[in-house]
Amino acid sequence: MAARRQALALLVSASLAAGTACSAGSGSGARPSSGASLSSTTPPGAGALDRVTWALPMGEPTTLDPAKVGDYSPQTVVANLCDTLLRMAPDFSIGPGLAEKATWADEHNLVLDLRPGVTFWDGTPLTPRDVVYSLRRQTDPNTQGIYGSALAQVTAIEATGPHQVTLRTKAHDEGLFKALVTPFGAVVQETFAAKAGAGYGTPTGGVMCSGPFKLASWKSGDSITITRNDAYWDARLRPKAARVVFRFVTNGNTLTGALLSGEIDGVYELPPGSAAALAKANNGSIHLGPATQNVMLVPGNPQTPAADRRLLDALSLAVDRNALIKNAFGGDATLLKSLTPPPTWAGDPAAAQLNAAYDALPAIAGPDLERARQLVAEVGAPKRPLVTAIPAGDQRDLQIVTFLQAAAKKIGVDIEIRQLQPTEMSSLFYDPSIRNGLDLVVTFGYVAAPDAPSYVADMVDEGALFNWTDYRNPEATRLLDQARTAADPSEAAGAFARAQAAYTPSLPVIYLVAPHERMFMNKRISGAPASFAYMNMPWAAYLGGTAS
Repeated sequence: MAARRQALALLVSASLAAGTACSAGSGSGARPSSGASLSSTTPPGAGALDRVTWALPMGEPTTLDPAKVGDYSPQTVVANLCDTLLRMAPDFSIGPGLAEKATWADEHNLVLDLRPGVTFWDGTPLTPRDVVYSLRRQTDPNTQGIYGSALAQVTAIEATGPHQVTLRTKAHDEGLFKALVTPFGAVVQETFAAKAGAGYGTPTGGVMCSGPFKLASWKSGDSITITRNDAYWDARLRPKAARVVFRFVTNGNTLTGALLSGEIDGVYELPPGSAAALAKANNGSIHLGPATQNVMLVPGNPQTPAADRRLLDALSLAVDRNALIKNAFGGDATLLKSLTPPPTWAGDPAAAQLNAAYDALPAIAGPDLERARQLVAEVGAPKRPLVTAIPAGDQRDLQIVTFLQAAAKKIGVDIEIRQLQPTEMSSLFYDPSIRNGLDLVVTFGYVAAPDAPSYVADMVDEGALFNWTDYRNPEATRLLDQARTAADPSEAAGAFARAQAAYTPSLPVIYLVAPHERMFMNKRISGAPASFAYMNMPWAAYLGGTAS
């Protein structure tokens, strides 16, 4: 145990500068199908910028309250506003954030030594009390937070010094440690948040944090503007951009036009259609990076005929994934064999062991229409079309589900496409009432923390937030618990590998592809991280002007 505690202390004490080295990850999924290499970083931006306009292709955020942030758009913004206790680097490694050091003093005490001298945007000091409040509010019913499960092993959260907070736990919990890089680990000012109440994180309630940018304005239906925090504690990341304006652009054609004209400077999650047009125009650069993303087809509720794994296997066998990757992702994705793509554990000490376990999973079968039709005959074809949800206006998701619709038709299964407005699409992940009339949901998801066991548990454990079909697998749950509480990296990896082998073939999910991060910046800016780690780091603080 002592060796493990030392390793953790070294991990969080390492300089963030070391995390900017390029890394494509290892094992499966390290290179895109197109053959282009992946990079975690882009050339540094040097010059000052008055304004950067950035697109949010998934639409307007539903909230900017870190405790409720669990989707692309809000997390892309909040990562620049609210500092987390630990911070992710572009290569998915974990480094210091508001906590200079995080150490397991023993199996029951995770000690956070806070950075002195940090202030909120209003100039008031960040204190252990704010940290305690921010973590505790995750489980307050009035908060309606989504990260409360990260505190499952925590018995108490206490200020134990003028710059120290200790989390008392039932057992060692590696998931708790890793969650500190996500919005779960974001620290908000207690006084401001308590006064705002239910309005915290809304266009009228605002937020109060300590990040490199401040929230300046939120114009519903149009844009969010953040401005530079000149008093930011991390001198290396004091922004070069005076302000960043986030525009909500969900239509692919509109986005392409705005990027080509220079009206919008950059975007993460660049759609393939836009990428093709921008590659020809040569007015900027498309950057491909490693990502912890997954595209899956998930049944919406326990009652749907799609919850039967045999029907899902039939649909899976009907899909030509290589054609899907080529047509819907421009070749920039790999086959997905289970819930978590390998970059999830790229920075784990047992990454080689975890990669080997993933590679040992059965190969993706198909397309095999004959076997698929046999399975449909066995389970019985649904008597009505399977209603499948995607976000309205998203051409990529429409292309994916249209591809699936054509494949399903070949085996006697009809799919009805239902396009939901972005807010409703985002809400369905947390509101079961929205999913009642949905048989399938095309999920373009991601692993937020570099913690595969906790991510999987949210879909596999009985009663978990994303276990929409009442799936039960006690052995997998037991092994996931073991993986989360094991202090030794090899022991944790072994338990996760066994759990993965247990749930992968039986969980009611169709694993489709693992996309790579695709980001665009025009010629006047550079510096933004190219990997999916941008979701857990103040990526806009890296932006700067170029010479051209």
